[in-house]
Amino acid sequence: MSQPATAATAADASPRRIAGLALPALVVLAAEPLYVLVDTAVVGHLGRVPLAALAVGGTVLTLIAWLGAVVAYGTTGRSARRFGSGDRAAAVAEGVQASWLALALGVLVAAGMQLGGGALARTLVGESGAVADAAAHWLRIAALGAPGLLLAAAGNGWLRGIQDTRRPLWFVLAPNLLSALLCPLLVYPAGLGLVGSAVANAIAQSISGALFATALVRERISLRPRPHLIRQQLVLSRDLLVRGVAFQASFLSATAVAARFGAAAVGAHQVAVQLWFFTALVLDALAIAAQSLIGAALGAGDDTGARALARRLALIGGACGVVFAALIAAGAGVVPSWFSSDPGVREQAMVAWPWFVALQPVGGVVFALDGVLIGAGDVRYLRNLTIVAALGGFLPAIWLAWAFDLGLGGIWAGLLLFVLLRLVALLLRLRSGGWAVVGAVR
Repeated sequence: MSQPATAATAADASPRRIAGLALPALVVLAAEPLYVLVDTAVVGHLGRVPLAALAVGGTVLTLIAWLGAVVAYGTTGRSARRFGSGDRAAAVAEGVQASWLALALGVLVAAGMQLGGGALARTLVGESGAVADAAAHWLRIAALGAPGLLLAAAGNGWLRGIQDTRRPLWFVLAPNLLSALLCPLLVYPAGLGLVGSAVANAIAQSISGALFATALVRERISLRPRPHLIRQQLVLSRDLLVRGVAFQASFLSATAVAARFGAAAVGAHQVAVQLWFFTALVLDALAIAAQSLIGAALGAGDDTGARALARRLALIGGACGVVFAALIAAGAGVVPSWFSSDPGVREQAMVAWPWFVALQPVGGVVFALDGVLIGAGDVRYLRNLTIVAALGGFLPAIWLAWAFDLGLGGIWAGLLLFVLLRLVALLLRLRSGGWAVVGAVR
């Protein structure tokens, strides 16, 4: 067996090395949201009904992409541990099993949308009609790309695990650029209208999935499904999925409470929360670097180096958060006006803004430590922590904000409480060292 591929990784993981993993991951993370913006701009000129249909269908596709992110995160840590132990073939084998799981889920989603896309669209719209029919038609076509979308997610997972950031960058970016060019051509000159958007989307996802599958084949290892490995990955994905559901429930509840304070409040909340999601996307790239580096260090048996690296990543995350806080504070008088010309919305945005600024440094550390624990395979702790912080902090706080008429400030104070609770628990876990279990798998 070769020398452990990452025996010196923890000690040598300079900010430059971390950036070398995080920046390509950021491009990959941003590619899909940016394509959705292009798609929205193209379809928006077709009229109100196609745009509304895209909004409904796009929401479903976003949930499928989120499912892919769960598969990717679960794969990265396991693959990185194998890679860190010096067994590249076993690291790639984790990718093979994740790809079989992703393909099966993708086929189920695609088939499900053919059978139930109409009913789902009508449920989301709330009634039958032109929007529901158009959304169902879009969904049935776009869902044909679901196997490719989820294969690409699994591919991102194992390639990040072996610290290959170049191929995922091109395997995601190139198909999305192609789709961004195809979309307006199919929608307008080809005369396909909304259908052209769905076709372009399915083509991009299928090409991306095929590129990642080809990368697996070129590794020249066994492609045979191994049920016991798939079961282990399902357990990890289950915990990440439950954690994600807790997040989704919390933010949906926050939006519901904001709506009770009026249109201006919920509009301002939407502006602030989307900006929060954007900064979270950037910081999530650091979390992906953490998953890869921590998993590799523990796989190489370097628990001391992994602990030192975790502290370094937390400091870098906090520093990034401080930079974001300064930029957001400086843009307080300008940024809300980019999203709304309504004076009431801008006034309400200023209520949330101080809390939004305060969240950044705390969130920077939390996102980095989330990546550390995912890379270490300590996902059950993260799952339980998120549920406790949501049920014991965030949800009671935002509903109390409604009961006592605390307005948008009360909601964002609840969000800050949610993140602070996670920060304290993560720092305690980091200090305990119980997460730093060495070995090829946890």
